[in-house]
Amino acid sequence: MLRLRRAIVAVAGPADAVEQRLAIQIGDERRTAIADIALVGPAEVGDEVVVNVEAVELGLGSGGADIVHVNLTRGLDGPGTPGAHVMKLNYTSLQHAVLPVEEGDADGIPTAPELPLGKPVAVIALHGQLAPLAWAFHQATGGKGRLGYVQTAGGALPGGHSCVAGELRAGGMLTGHLSAGPAFGGADGDAITTAAALHHGFTEMSWDAAVAGPGPGILGSGSALGHGGLQALDSAHTALALGCPTLLAPRMSSSDPRERHRGISHHTRTVLDLLLAPVVVALPDTESPGDARHEWKMIPTDLDGYTASGLPTRSMGREDPLFFAAALASGTALAAAHTT
Repeated sequence: MLRLRRAIVAVAGPADAVEQRLAIQIGDERRTAIADIALVGPAEVGDEVVVNVEAVELGLGSGGADIVHVNLTRGLDGPGTPGAHVMKLNYTSLQHAVLPVEEGDADGIPTAPELPLGKPVAVIALHGQLAPLAWAFHQATGGKGRLGYVQTAGGALPGGHSCVAGELRAGGMLTGHLSAGPAFGGADGDAITTAAALHHGFTEMSWDAAVAGPGPGILGSGSALGHGGLQALDSAHTALALGCPTLLAPRMSSSDPRERHRGISHHTRTVLDLLLAPVVVALPDTESPGDARHEWKMIPTDLDGYTASGLPTRSMGREDPLFFAAALASGTALAAAHTT
């Protein structure tokens, strides 16, 4: 069963954001909670809410706050989305209808997709790679390249949970943000599939390049195949099938205490081993290439410039220069693919 608890809102943050931060009281304990306003509406001080406490009580990395499941005081009269019939989080208690980008076909008659798309896609396995990749792409294109982000499964599903995506959009480093598959609430729309999100971004939103990967956090286990980073395999195959030059941004680390993630992470190596076709892999120019099936590019990086940008410089709470250098190299390589 779900770990649901009743709570009273003690402090309510601004309700004009995508996610509302709350201080809640559960018995004698003061805790932090997050309300996805598009799902459960805004809360006010004194409201009675039901929160999901499981992640916090399991001590997971994604468990920094309880999640509001329903607002019993003012959240039982939601109107839904008029005219929508496609469900996200379907067959769960938080299922909700969306207007997907796929419904753009006139008269409901599917039109053949415009293929090959021919525009480059970078695939990331961790959300922390998004900011340095987008920054490097922006620098390399002189701020003129239009980069879109497709949020996939593998990490946080709510689009509003990514503060970084919002910051990058506000700074002109991302042109658009679509959520795909089980992910929902992208700032610029929802797609049923990653393929549809990429196609829509390139053909309807005029993206020059795209980055596809999970939201914050990552699902994990102790196995080689049971982790959110493997979503990169599906995203890369989708991009390749759509005729997109495809780049895999390698997860790398110089400070992770786990040996399997030092250098090129075993997550990345597993994806490279399983891919059915070759992709481009960009590395900082101090690193050595690997699997000869793929195309390895050695790219100079501006780690100091990125650090001065004010964007995140810590991965999983650690200083990790190689993690960011690898993502910067990928952004520069993506920009080169866009201009060729």
